[in-house]
Amino acid sequence: MNELFLILLFSLLPALGTFGGGIAAEYININRKNLSLALHVAAGVILALISVELIPQALKASTPWIVILAFVTGGLFFVTIDQLIDFVQGQLGGKKSKTAWAIFFGVAIDSFTDGLLIGTGSLIDLQLGFLAAIGVVSADIPEGFATISAFKEKGIKRKTRIILNFFASVPVLIGALAGYWLLKGQPLIVEYAVLAFTAGVLLTVTAEEIIPESHRNGEARLAALALIGGFALFALISVI
Repeated sequence: MNELFLILLFSLLPALGTFGGGIAAEYININRKNLSLALHVAAGVILALISVELIPQALKASTPWIVILAFVTGGLFFVTIDQLIDFVQGQLGGKKSKTAWAIFFGVAIDSFTDGLLIGTGSLIDLQLGFLAAIGVVSADIPEGFATISAFKEKGIKRKTRIILNFFASVPVLIGALAGYWLLKGQPLIVEYAVLAFTAGVLLTVTAEEIIPESHRNGEARLAALALIGGFALFALISVI
């Protein structure tokens, strides 16, 4: 039970990150270049999480080909979801840029995947679950900000925006519980495969969403250093 409590505590970090980013969007306007820097830091942290922790841990499996296949499947899963969001945005009339609702559903799905990663990682090693939470929260804050900013642009009322912000944040807790209850007691290869699957999702999200978004309205001058700095910061945290 103590293990489950810690997993829920870990998953609160990205949940609060998403919600806090949304609340920040209600009261402040962040310069696009500063947002670009934040997104580059987030990308660096996530890339470090994948390369320093998730993949090395998953490749400890006795049958690494299953892990690699799960990693590729994670990438394909996100591409499929992304295509579905594109279809929805087309139906809503936003073919050139994601509509507010498409962003909302994308963030909610990403939030669930974050929770699945935290729940699965914690079953393998509680420290891994904690590091996963630290890694994903850096991206959840700007994601929450972007979601609520999009709803503000659509003129949706503040009360509704806050409710939607809450529902975009909650899936991480559901994902963590799913990872814990469904995988507890399963063979270690299953846990490693799910870990690799979420790593594939995260890598694809970073390459297809976070980095392109960070360049959408111009790149900050120190963007490359922010990317390297985010990577180095997480690598440092992981060895302390």
